[in-house]
Amino acid sequence: MTGRIRMGLIGGGPGSFIGPVHRIAAELDGEIALVAGSFSRDAARSAEAGRGYGIDPDRAYPSVEAMFAAEAARADGIQFVTIASPNFHHLPAARAAIAAGVAVMSDKPMTATLAEARELAGLLEDAPVPYGLTYTYSGYPLVREMRERVAAGAIGAVRKVVVEYNQGWLAGAGAGKQAEWRLDPARSGEGGCIADIGVHAFHLAEFVTGLRVDRINADLGTVVPGRLLDDDCQMFLRFAGGARGLLMASQVMTGEGNDLAIRIYGETGALRWSQENPNRFEWLRGDGGMEIVRAADPGLSAVSMRGTRLPGGHPEGLLESLANLYRDFAMQLRGEPGSLVPGAEDGLRGMALVATAVTASREGRGWVDFTG
Repeated sequence: MTGRIRMGLIGGGPGSFIGPVHRIAAELDGEIALVAGSFSRDAARSAEAGRGYGIDPDRAYPSVEAMFAAEAARADGIQFVTIASPNFHHLPAARAAIAAGVAVMSDKPMTATLAEARELAGLLEDAPVPYGLTYTYSGYPLVREMRERVAAGAIGAVRKVVVEYNQGWLAGAGAGKQAEWRLDPARSGEGGCIADIGVHAFHLAEFVTGLRVDRINADLGTVVPGRLLDDDCQMFLRFAGGARGLLMASQVMTGEGNDLAIRIYGETGALRWSQENPNRFEWLRGDGGMEIVRAADPGLSAVSMRGTRLPGGHPEGLLESLANLYRDFAMQLRGEPGSLVPGAEDGLRGMALVATAVTASREGRGWVDFTG
């Protein structure tokens, strides 16, 4: 595969936050070009979005079906598609892409329900195409550095993991347009906060530690009256091998922005990182000492340095992290080794977490086995 990889976009219509973010991140390293899209189910709005993205007007399509049919007939048709539409549309969009033999990069969660996720995993087994999920925070260079150090035994065997994702944008009853579909079970699925940001925290914990959760004790709740889906959740975790954990995710913590943070405690040390200050983490030593590890520091792993674009002291953030996932996905499409893009297995585990936590919390079941 030579030249820039051609990308289509599903969703990301006028007024979208996430569509332009995907476009900027995908094109950041000059390896990918957005060339087509079905940006809205409304033909006029899809055309408007196409103009905003600066693509050929003939390639702003009124439907997903129209896009795949027309692009398949072109010598320069799309080579992968990004799904940036609400959760309920993830399965039909991915199904159409797989049928067309087009690779898929999807927003999380994988689908709206666990049953849909299992169906999608089956489709990928029957007709394999490259498939990735944008668990964006796994693209941060220092998150990958922590993963490398945990695997190398820098803090000894992991004993305790604390991960939290605190937001406040849903603390009031009038949360605005961005909240509409997220709080609607018909469009979001059975999980609210747990599906929107809880799966990010869960994936981060497993990604960095390399451990798999096998039991959970979940408490999900709806704090703002009248909502049909959870807006606050916490759960205890047990990892295979015995490590214990705590996951907290909330969108009603008044005043909070996008506070995703993780602490990992091992036999001989600990690591602490926060997404709101992502260019450093703290390495705590068993003797009481502490080292601050910074992005682009000499001696960081090749995996970390591969995702770092600027000299030390120049902050990089969410866009660069997502761009690292897109760069890895481009590697995958070219058949190159080393990609760390989360895939279908990660998606299935995220959807299993949502389904298991929602059911167990609703029924007050306490500790339950988690198989993913």
